[in-house]
Amino acid sequence: MENEPDHENVEQSLCAKMSEDELNKSFNLEASLSKFSYIDLDKELEFKNDLIDDKEFDIPQVDTPPTLESILNETDDEDESFVLEDPTLLNIDTIDSHSYDTSSVASSDSGDRTNLKRKKKLPDSFSLHGSVMRHSLLKGISAQIVSAADKVDAGLPTAIAVSSLIAVGTSHGLALIFDQNQALRLCLGSTSVGGQYGAISALSINNDCSRLLCGFAKGQITMWDLASGKLLRSITDAHPPGTAILHIKFTDDPTLAICNDSGGSVFELTFKRVMGVRTCESRCLFSGSKGEVCCIEPLHSKPELKDHPITQFSLLAMASLTKILVIGLKPSLKVWMTFPYGRMDPSSVPLLAWHFVAVQNYVNPMLAFCRGDVVHFLLVKRDESGAIHVTKQKHLHLYYDLINFTWINSRTVVLLDSVEKLHVIDRQTQEELETVEISEVQLVYNSSHFKSLATGGNVSQALALVGEKACYQSISSYGGQIFYLGTKSVYVMMLRSWRERVDHLLKQDCLTEALALAWSFHEGKAKAVVGLSGDASKRKAIVADRMVEILFHYADRALKKCPDQGKIQVMEQHFQDMVPVIVDYCLLLQRKDLLFSQMYDKLSENSVAKGVFLECLEPYILSDKLVGITPQVMKDLIVHFQDKKLMENVEALIVHMDITSLDIQQVVLMCWENRLYDAMIYVYNRGMNEFISPMEKLFRVIAPPLNAGRTLTDEQVVMGNKLLVYISCCLAGRAYPLGDIPEDLVPLVKNQVFEFLIRLHSAEASPEEEIYPYIRTLLHFDTREFLNVLALTFEDFKNDKQAVEYQQRIVDILLKVMVENSDFTPSQVGCLFTFLARQLAKPDNTLFVNRTLFDQVLEFLCSPDDDSRHSERQQVLLELLQAGGIVQFEESRLVRMAEKAEFYQICEFMYEREHQYDKIIDCYLRDPLREEEVFNYIHNILSIPGHSAEEKQSVWQKAMDHIEELVSLKPCKAAELVATHFSGHIETVIKKLQNQVLLFKFLRSLLDPREGIHINQELLQISPSITEQFIELLCQFNPTQVIETLQVLECYRLEETIQITQKYQLHEVTAYLLEKKGDIHGAFLIMLERLQSKLREITHQGENTKEDPSLKDVEDTMVETIALCQRNSHNLNQQQRE
Repeated sequence: MENEPDHENVEQSLCAKMSEDELNKSFNLEASLSKFSYIDLDKELEFKNDLIDDKEFDIPQVDTPPTLESILNETDDEDESFVLEDPTLLNIDTIDSHSYDTSSVASSDSGDRTNLKRKKKLPDSFSLHGSVMRHSLLKGISAQIVSAADKVDAGLPTAIAVSSLIAVGTSHGLALIFDQNQALRLCLGSTSVGGQYGAISALSINNDCSRLLCGFAKGQITMWDLASGKLLRSITDAHPPGTAILHIKFTDDPTLAICNDSGGSVFELTFKRVMGVRTCESRCLFSGSKGEVCCIEPLHSKPELKDHPITQFSLLAMASLTKILVIGLKPSLKVWMTFPYGRMDPSSVPLLAWHFVAVQNYVNPMLAFCRGDVVHFLLVKRDESGAIHVTKQKHLHLYYDLINFTWINSRTVVLLDSVEKLHVIDRQTQEELETVEISEVQLVYNSSHFKSLATGGNVSQALALVGEKACYQSISSYGGQIFYLGTKSVYVMMLRSWRERVDHLLKQDCLTEALALAWSFHEGKAKAVVGLSGDASKRKAIVADRMVEILFHYADRALKKCPDQGKIQVMEQHFQDMVPVIVDYCLLLQRKDLLFSQMYDKLSENSVAKGVFLECLEPYILSDKLVGITPQVMKDLIVHFQDKKLMENVEALIVHMDITSLDIQQVVLMCWENRLYDAMIYVYNRGMNEFISPMEKLFRVIAPPLNAGRTLTDEQVVMGNKLLVYISCCLAGRAYPLGDIPEDLVPLVKNQVFEFLIRLHSAEASPEEEIYPYIRTLLHFDTREFLNVLALTFEDFKNDKQAVEYQQRIVDILLKVMVENSDFTPSQVGCLFTFLARQLAKPDNTLFVNRTLFDQVLEFLCSPDDDSRHSERQQVLLELLQAGGIVQFEESRLVRMAEKAEFYQICEFMYEREHQYDKIIDCYLRDPLREEEVFNYIHNILSIPGHSAEEKQSVWQKAMDHIEELVSLKPCKAAELVATHFSGHIETVIKKLQNQVLLFKFLRSLLDPREGIHINQELLQISPSITEQFIELLCQFNPTQVIETLQVLECYRLEETIQITQKYQLHEVTAYLLEKKGDIHGAFLIMLERLQSKLREITHQGENTKEDPSLKDVEDTMVETIALCQRNSHNLNQQQRE
């Protein structure tokens, strides 16, 4: 027994009835058509590293090309393209995939699908990815299929298989074999045999393209030698009769094949040759009685992977109507995995597809399977023990049902949905790159074979339902290309090269989209990239060259398509839409040479385009993305913005530009005339390394009005603020208005600025000029901010001996200028000494300040002769003390002077240092601005932890001593304070309140819940006598509110209260209390007497009683009396009621 050799003398061809010459003549072969070629996989792997986008796959750059082993170990986050596409596989006439005529007739064996077709439109992803796939018609093969059907009755095409040859099966049993020139090489079989076996229902070509297996609709299988066209085997007993062959597949072993029939069974076919006789042994791998299999897919490995540890198992994936199985045919039959589908549409088609991918540095097979709208990916690995493990990867969820799944490479898959629309998907990101309708293909469906119509239709309903959309034998992939078999044609789909994709957009006049797509190739962010070879820098250079070509075309187009007439706004809008694109991409490509020479010269032909171009530069300059501009463009830029009166924009631009190439004096003059002070300073600093002149110019403007005591204009205030910031920047080593001064210039600039500030006189001093004019001007302009600038600067002086000398020198000057001069306010003088106190309080202080000066400042601030600026003086002194200045004073003297000056906040500050909290209460009570804050202060001392019992007692006693003042100040707050902290001493408080009005206000706040204070009356335990005391005061000071108040009070005695109301003759109140007591009769008598009294008053008044207000009193009394009777009538017996 031996394996079958590649070539032998075998039986005569079944095409004996027709010679090859006759076939060629009758088919009218189109030998002159474009050739069909295929790629050599060894060559493909040899150039693999060049074709992969290094950035996309995160592959490090190397000096020498990688070996095959290193290629196989290259990794990405998930996988790496292993079988690479070659767009030159077919030299064919291309049909633009976005210009098809979408009308078509119904596909064969598929029923009428025209009602399912969707209106064709450009997909959303088109502008992002361009046209990813090239869709082309194989004209030679298509013409010969039609010719064979017409002239030799070959029938319609039914199946296709592709390797280095293309095999097309027909409905009358013929297999047409086409070579790389699309010329018919062989016609295998005959129509007479076709009548016996039925249509070819499945085809398979082995790895070396030497054998062809044909499965027939009536169940037979034939094997052909593709070199000689000889029939090697006719197999009629490989599976049960009466079932069609749905799938026939060679494995990597040329002596082993798998077939699947319409009974749902799967058989292993082993080809042997014994004693010169060819045999075929069949073994059932899966019985349709256990669940019908309708899709099989053996794992095929390329030659370079023949030693992969998985290949020895000869894996086979099978899809039944309920689950997926992965089995190993070698070394012995074994099931490695089962995976149930779950619930889904019974009419959906099960799909299987293998591909090798690189995951985590290892290349392993991945199985994609789908039924419906979810694609599952399973990674198959072999562990160290030799066992196979299958792990699930992330799913791909779709919004359509699939009828075909094809790997075009390890990163890109092509899906065909149930309405014949292709979807190109990037597997890792799950992004849809493109959709293409292929209804014009008129795809062949395998429905009749799944229904086994040739053998009487003896199949299950479930399988027949799946067959409605089955097109397994109509789609075949090879070398990164996908072939689609139509009723009269064969189409091929392949990935376009990157250049094709860009050019495709250009042809459709989508220049902006073409540039965006090209840039994505340049940056390595594009998907499904083909045709870019070399390392990253080489690929970038290739794409950049193409982008430059497009940019020139884009610029020409912008000028040519400019509106010739109309409003200037229309022309501006046109260029605003186009010119920024040119600027953007020139700068992205780092081609400033191109931008400022050829592009600028070209666009300058149109004045509007030139203006838009210059304006486009602004955001790049402001963001410091564009620094080096040619002198001519820079000059034009400034002039353009000047002409448009956009001087603020000019200033913002200048401070971001390298202006050494400009006419400095001219720019300075322009800046000064237009008040562009930032730009002026920048030009002096950067253009001439001159840091003092800008200060001199600004001082000359703001000093005169300040010295004269005049108010500065808004413009002068702006200049003064800029001057302060500029000085701060210079002393801190920062450039103005942004950036940093060069390190070698920093010490020089600091020294120059200090020397300038401490000049005794200005360069052009008048005889009347006071000494130290610059420091004096800054102190007058904004004392606090100038001292803040000095404070920040002093922070950097710790290790600089010369700077420390400057520090003492400046402090001496500050004291001389401010203390010996009377034209500074207390606030300004205080700011100086606060600044000094902070400096002196530092642990590393080296300054010396005479303590006598602080005593002078204290006398100045506490001067009793000057009542003006009292709050300001106090606040200044407080800040001075808080900054550490207290150490400069004798504390007892400070307190005496503060009390004399009525600086109560100063007193509080000092008392708090000594924990004399009781004295602070006096400070609050004497301070009209803060007297109401005394309640919170007392509450905090008495309630917040951290104070001793003695301290709390002294505060408590002080509050009791000043209780009348507290109640007079805020009765509600006083009552709340007493209720919270003095609840056991309420009677004592009452005794201290000799003033009856104050007592009344206090008790009302304490007892009347309507006053709004938060007091728990139960916890207070107020005695009835206190409540009755309040009621008596209420009768005196607010009698009209007594009844309303009694209604909300709780703790009082009725008898005693009735006596109080009788004492003050409040009859209505007495009646109310009697009613509440239950003495209805007594209450009624009082109200009756009250009514009679009012009536007597009216009768004595005589005429005009209608206008007397007492009538209203009578009416009100009567209403109250009636209401009393109505309220209590139910409690009276019949006699009492009468």
